[in-house]
Amino acid sequence: MGVKNLWDILESCKKTVPLHHLQNKRVCVDLSCWMVQLHNVSKSHACVKEKVYLRGLFHRLRALIALNCTLVFVADGSIPAIKLSTYRRRLNIGKEVTQIETNLQKVTSLRRNMGSEFSCMIKEAKALGMALGISCLNGIEEAEAQCALLNFESLCDGCFSSDSDIFLFGARTVYRDICLGEGGYVVCYEMPDIERKLGFGRDSLIALSLLLGSDYYQGVHGLGPESACQLVKSIGDKFVLKKFASEGLEWVKKRKGGENELLRDGNILQVINAYMKPKCHPADSDIVHKALAHYPFQRTKLQQICAEFFEWPSEKTDGYILPSIAERDLRRFANLRLTSSQVGLDLPLHEIPVKCPVSEVIKSRRVQGRECYEVSWEGMDGLETSIVPADLLESACPEKILGFENRKAQQKKQNIQKRRPKKKETVSSVAELDLLQNLLLDNNLRDQGKLNASDSSGMISEITTAMAEVNLNTKDLLPPSHDPQHNGLIENISNIYETVSSVDKNEVIDLLSPSPPKKPLTFSKCHQPSDKHIEVINLSDSENDMSPEHKQKAKELRLFLASIRNEIH
Repeated sequence: MGVKNLWDILESCKKTVPLHHLQNKRVCVDLSCWMVQLHNVSKSHACVKEKVYLRGLFHRLRALIALNCTLVFVADGSIPAIKLSTYRRRLNIGKEVTQIETNLQKVTSLRRNMGSEFSCMIKEAKALGMALGISCLNGIEEAEAQCALLNFESLCDGCFSSDSDIFLFGARTVYRDICLGEGGYVVCYEMPDIERKLGFGRDSLIALSLLLGSDYYQGVHGLGPESACQLVKSIGDKFVLKKFASEGLEWVKKRKGGENELLRDGNILQVINAYMKPKCHPADSDIVHKALAHYPFQRTKLQQICAEFFEWPSEKTDGYILPSIAERDLRRFANLRLTSSQVGLDLPLHEIPVKCPVSEVIKSRRVQGRECYEVSWEGMDGLETSIVPADLLESACPEKILGFENRKAQQKKQNIQKRRPKKKETVSSVAELDLLQNLLLDNNLRDQGKLNASDSSGMISEITTAMAEVNLNTKDLLPPSHDPQHNGLIENISNIYETVSSVDKNEVIDLLSPSPPKKPLTFSKCHQPSDKHIEVINLSDSENDMSPEHKQKAKELRLFLASIRNEIH
């Protein structure tokens, strides 16, 4: 519980920070508080039997492990003598014992019932934590007092606890709640914020506990949080405990105008000392040093625990935890590179003594609006690929990202080359199209009729080849403005090409017969196929003769076709 109404008093100092805030930090956990939170979510018999609380702990731990957040479980020891009356009232054991009826000098701390259901839950949590490489420190008495001491001595960056009296034991940074949904967040309280916004230091908070009540004292009856805060502020943080120690709480009784059972001065001092000097393992003790050491992840042990508690196959356990372990290793590698760079040792990736855990980047991803990469891992047994944040990969091994981008660009270039058409396209100008039409439709070329079959076939082959090379298609040649004057020209050229190409190579065209009558050029939008039959005839002896005019026209045609080829190539 802690101090009555203290969380409400500290509400203005509450901060909600992203779960990412805990990366690379060492945090002590009041294990009893976590187990109470997780158990309260699912109190039904079925949930307890299926150990839903332990599954919740597992997923909470793997999320923090992925952030390289080093956790230290701290478990409760014996119940302090000063807390026995409160403990008995909660359990309804025997006659209620009040502080005034108990001689605290003769009462010692009480060992907890290690066979209770809750104690068994704590044992399970410890076993799960040890398999994940999380150490556990068994406190002498209050777990929150041991967490606060480690935080006060800067041996950890903060404490997880829902007991508000952790501030009275000296904690500086307290995380009250944690949520993994929607990216995750934690509810945080900082002692500097409390001192700055409310004017309450550690002594003032202990004074508030005497006025409002706590696990160590029932408080002043009828005194609310606002009145208590005003009283403490009126005295000041530097003098409030001295006044309480020297004068007791008689002055509060007179001020309230009522009667109240109050502790004698000696007992008030005992409460103050219980907060100021709790029974804890010293910060420089061997047991604390051992608890703060790094412990390895025990994959086989974890598989056995999950199979026993959750009936999970090994593959399912690996699927949950191995990506988190890999991401933690990558964060540690990033920290190594950052530290090396800060001391002026900026080594390239291949010269770093510690091998980078990432093998290569496979593809870019986007997870919950966050830029990520899918990567393959080096030497991670049981895990081939997983997804990691882009900023983490950038800080750990930007060379891997650069290699991925280069491969991606090369692949894109190859894909473009594969999609590129074999025949190059070009659009002839209107002047060139006019020249081609004049050469093909010239009356003299038809009337002379002295072009032999081989020359005709050669010219037709050249025209066909050239037009195929430049891909003279009416849709491609049509100017963007769709000028009607150009349409007819393009249609006629297309018609001529189709007519020439439709003649079978084995057919012989009689070029000696009179030319057919001229037909005016039409600008039809569609070409009607001709049903006329082309007859095969024998050529006369004069078929090899060609007039100079024909030779000139053929030369012009070849030059024009050659110019088109030159432009293409």
